[in-house]
Amino acid sequence: MAGLFHWLMLLSVSLGAWSVPIDRNGKPPEDPPPQEGKQEETLDTGLYYERYLREVIDVLETDPHFREKLQTANTEDIRSGRLSKELDLVGHHVRTRLDELKRQEVSRLRMLLKAKLDSTDQHSVQIDHASLLKQFEHLDPQNLHTFEAKDLEMLIETATRDLESYDAARHEEFKRYEMLKEHERREYLKGLDQERRETEERRLQDLQEKHKMHPKLNAPGSKAQLREVWEETDGLDPQEFNPKTFFTLHDTNGDGLLDEQELEALFTKELEKVYDPRNEEDDMMEMEEERLRMREHVMKNVDSNHDRLVSLEEFLKSTEKKEFNSPGEWETLDERPLYSEAELQQFEVELAAQEAELVKKAQQLKQEQEELRERERALQEQKKEYQQAVMQMSQRQRAPQPVEGQPPSGPNGELQFHTEMKKLEQGGDSPLSQDGAAPQSHLLAEPPQNQPLHTS
Repeated sequence: MAGLFHWLMLLSVSLGAWSVPIDRNGKPPEDPPPQEGKQEETLDTGLYYERYLREVIDVLETDPHFREKLQTANTEDIRSGRLSKELDLVGHHVRTRLDELKRQEVSRLRMLLKAKLDSTDQHSVQIDHASLLKQFEHLDPQNLHTFEAKDLEMLIETATRDLESYDAARHEEFKRYEMLKEHERREYLKGLDQERRETEERRLQDLQEKHKMHPKLNAPGSKAQLREVWEETDGLDPQEFNPKTFFTLHDTNGDGLLDEQELEALFTKELEKVYDPRNEEDDMMEMEEERLRMREHVMKNVDSNHDRLVSLEEFLKSTEKKEFNSPGEWETLDERPLYSEAELQQFEVELAAQEAELVKKAQQLKQEQEELRERERALQEQKKEYQQAVMQMSQRQRAPQPVEGQPPSGPNGELQFHTEMKKLEQGGDSPLSQDGAAPQSHLLAEPPQNQPLHTS
């Protein structure tokens, strides 16, 4: 078993990042032939530092000295951190690249912390990054600028622990999925009248019974199960089944190990006996849970050093066990209860609380939406008032202003006293006679005032 390299290969495979296998004869690896239409499969591990882990592994594999140490290290050297000391001997360009990766990761974590504080309306709080970064266990928070042996040790230790808990998290997620299905089924039936409810219950029961009508499955990893793959998938004579040849055929990347994905591929033919995506009664989520259970079963019986990889030696030893030739029947998911009624009731209580919280948030959002609409209407009214005021000011500016000392003009721009003259002319009453003399008044002239009176 090649230690750290294969263990890191497990991490990279678990993260969906395939690495080039080591050629132990020292020959440069040949480029694999291109495969059209084949896409890289990515497994979502849920690790928040997934990209950082993958990039560190890729950089370490480029250093010849470290790569050589990977081949001879064992699993204990990896997990104890002893191999991390070899980091001091890698090339300068590798250390420089690792330093850069760490600084990028620290910057990313700081952004995550800031976003978290912003989401809790703590904008004015002074952020103490040095203290907050201590909650992240995949790097050394005391040194934020260079990648040291302690960083590699912490990264490996954290990734090991997180990946070991990954399968347990998948089981728990599937359990909640099944409880949600049952909850929705019961709620659906409650909404029907009695006649329709009875009809639908019979239909659902028939689907369950139909799903259970499948052949018995061979125990995963047993001789019967592997020989079936040998015959139907590999197209070989079952009477000529050879464990060593079988191992080589299914070690698809040629690294001398069967990783978790290569193992799970062996169970496809067995799972097809139970699950068909064209059938209403077959749930593909259940098929993937069944595949996970099969892989765990094989790892438990075959992976003797618990490194989550199966070597050729471990595989051949498992074929010598009694369970390999005469295993018991494999119990499928539909034959075992996944949860109790009490667990379902507790789940429904939690679900109701979540739904109530969502309703509350929806109401708050609706209220905020109405407030925004009111503000928008008020702004529109204010905008109209401003527009009208601007139009009135513009009209006043365009209107001609009267010149000082000039008589007021009429509606057509003519002077008003011209209009009065026209009216007098049209009425025949001109202030001047035709000969230019002033008209005679028909009234008697009054004697001048304050003149002396003369007597004769």
